Amino acid sequence: MKHSIPTEIRNAQGERLDFVYIPGLEENNTLVIIAHGITAHKDRPMLVELSNHLAKNGIHSLRFSFSGHGKSEGKFEEFTPTKEVGDLQSVIDSLPGWRYGYVGHSLGAAVGVLFASKDPRISFLVSLAGMAYTAAFAQREFGNVTPGEGCMWDMPEFPLSKALIEDMNRIDNVIEAAKKIRVPWLFIHGLADDVVPPQDSRDLFAIASEPKKLIEIPGCDHLFPPPHDAFMAEAVVNWLKELRLIS
Repeated sequence: MKHSIPTEIRNAQGERLDFVYIPGLEENNTLVIIAHGITAHKDRPMLVELSNHLAKNGIHSLRFSFSGHGKSEGKFEEFTPTKEVGDLQSVIDSLPGWRYGYVGHSLGAAVGVLFASKDPRISFLVSLAGMAYTAAFAQREFGNVTPGEGCMWDMPEFPLSKALIEDMNRIDNVIEAAKKIRVPWLFIHGLADDVVPPQDSRDLFAIASEPKKLIEIPGCDHLFPPPHDAFMAEAVVNWLKELRLIS
């Protein structure tokens, strides 16, 4: 079985999305799409570790950067969770013929929930330090910053936009979207995460349909630094094998 991988992917706004495809075994029809969180990009070390571990086990993966992030086109100030849902749709639309799984980190996990609740093409979900409460996150992390004037975490390269805060508040949370999902779902969260509380994953896990699994990693923070990245990657692969989701 041979799939063609496009040389270019653009979103609905015409912006080019940066991506990298890491091949698995040719006969494997499953493609794991991997996406990042706020201020990140496709080459976060933990995501690269996951791609490499998937490849070693014959599993295809494609990591991409949302518009306005990394080397993707678009302005950072224009990104919102809703726009990122559209980016994800553009990626999948550009890759016909696969069986798709989705791995999202942080806000990228929330984007996956919103997308999978409406699009039946997602066969399984993995949430890494997944965000459940977008409005609470925005208030907790950026409540003392004026949108349109300040920046995220004192980093001038990441201006805080009114569009982002308005969209995070409009969404509020992904609980209702999660209730609509009927595919296997794996949650992995570090217990030392001070960006997205582990309770976010616990709350989503509680309402997720079977089959589902929650793995909590003691001492692991939001970015899954070594050796937690390898543990996370191994856990994802083992879960896929356990549920026979990678054939």
